[in-house]
Amino acid sequence: RAVELWAEAAELGSIEALYNLGTAYSLGNGVQKDEAKRTQFWTRAAMQGHVESRHNLGCIEGKKGEHDRAARHFLISANMGYKKSIDTIKRMFIDGEATKDQYAGALKGYQVAVEEIKSHDRDEAKRLGSLERKTSRYYCSKDY
Repeated sequence: RAVELWAEAAELGSIEALYNLGTAYSLGNGVQKDEAKRTQFWTRAAMQGHVESRHNLGCIEGKKGEHDRAARHFLISANMGYKKSIDTIKRMFIDGEATKDQYAGALKGYQVAVEEIKSHDRDEAKRLGSLERKTSRYYCSKDY
């Protein structure tokens, strides 16, 4: 039933519903696992500014060995203030899969994004889960 509601919400423009549908297809929750649909929904959400979807696309590209494409996704989500992307691109840099410039650019973008949010607002957003969810259902594996 949740998948049906997310599909309806996605049709009405909810990017969070697109993310949830991608996650459902990634994990096989309420639907059969489908990597193509997972990627399609996360791509649609990422194109509309959903930071976790963008990060997840980086994970997918990294697992395929497309390190430059992965780094570009992580750079975008880092520039939106997503710490997991900084941690991931740092690990890529250490492993020789991202350049120093890619890592430095992501770090700078992340710092700018975090500084743009006032301290009180940032703390409140974290509390509400807007910047980074502790309950995120999709993480890069050890490789990403």
